Amino acid sequence: MNKRQSLFAFTALGAVMFTTGFMPSASAADSSGTEEKKASYAETHGLTAEDVRNINALNEEALSLSRPGKSPADLSPSAGAFSRASGRETPPAEPLDRMPDAYRAYGGRATTVVNNYIRKWQQVYSHRDGRKQQMTEEQREKLSYGCVGVTWVNSGPYPTNRLAFAFFDENKYEDGLKNTRPRPNETQAEFEGRIAKDSFDERKGFKRARDVAFTMNKALKNAHDEEAYLGNLKRELANKNDALFHEDSHSNFYSALRNTPSFKARDGGNYDPSKMKAVIYSKHFWSGQDWWGSSEMRKYGDPDAFRPDQDTGLVDMSKDRNISRSPAKPGERWVNFDYGWFGAQTEADADKTIWTHANHYHAPNSDVGPMRVYESKFRNWSAGYSDFDRGTYVITFIPKSWNTAPAKVEQGWR
Repeated sequence: MNKRQSLFAFTALGAVMFTTGFMPSASAADSSGTEEKKASYAETHGLTAEDVRNINALNEEALSLSRPGKSPADLSPSAGAFSRASGRETPPAEPLDRMPDAYRAYGGRATTVVNNYIRKWQQVYSHRDGRKQQMTEEQREKLSYGCVGVTWVNSGPYPTNRLAFAFFDENKYEDGLKNTRPRPNETQAEFEGRIAKDSFDERKGFKRARDVAFTMNKALKNAHDEEAYLGNLKRELANKNDALFHEDSHSNFYSALRNTPSFKARDGGNYDPSKMKAVIYSKHFWSGQDWWGSSEMRKYGDPDAFRPDQDTGLVDMSKDRNISRSPAKPGERWVNFDYGWFGAQTEADADKTIWTHANHYHAPNSDVGPMRVYESKFRNWSAGYSDFDRGTYVITFIPKSWNTAPAKVEQGWR
């Protein structure tokens, strides 16, 4: 990546490492309450404060573009000018028959340039009804937004995060508040935010999402209308004594399929549930997003925000406004979120699953540099950065004819 001669000074919460290949060690990736071992997103990727500002603003621009009826031409002059000023570019087309090069592997992560990811996507993930497809200009435009772009190009519609799952250990949280004390110079708000963060278990949250997706996919089989799908789904949930059975009929859980654009599309589901499949992606973000709440919570996290329902595991994401963590010290600047694509892999061992994400938007002719795409093992993906204290695992639907969610994903290219 291109580096500026003078990088903005960030306050390090851990060792400062300026390399796109860095990942925390296995011990740092575990839920051990050692936030100080995690570098920030900016430190890890060698980003300046201006780079982070551009990433956050472009993430917001992508959200605006994803709304129905929007296109790049619909952007306000100021938004379009900002996009150009940031240096974001759409990657060029790649020949359909060109094979990808091997990724560069390091530990639990493999990395490559965005152009090479497009080649792999065309060879492995692009299939529609068994035929390879060239990534279109519209898809390459979506991809250019970085981490959210990878999920966006694979899920079809921009991620809506309505069916998010997580696991929060209430007993661990209460025990931590009762039997531990704040660290030296740690405020009460910082202490409570840290204990809450350590009480989330991403492995169990991921498992819950996988179990629910499995149930949904079983209900989709041979269901040729929504009524049949919902009937199947409720029977499966009742047989498992799953608390989701008691969700309101108008809840996000039961309305998710009908609210998926590709379900209604003629070349997608065409209103036939049996043509759809439930897949998974992940989002990391910050809990302290309430501008009317305590400024301490915006700095150190809101212990009560974005906790899952203890019975269903569902997380209410309606208050997720993609707001980044507020700086607690001079020089801090935080990225507002990170997305990872999983799809429908069938690998039983979570540690062997592969999560596809990216470092930042594609700006090869600016100081921020070209976008790189990562394929990370679960342990690496779930480790996160100090920018985030919440990790959710989200279910969405894509047509079965799409192969952007293959059962077997090999890290890199072999």
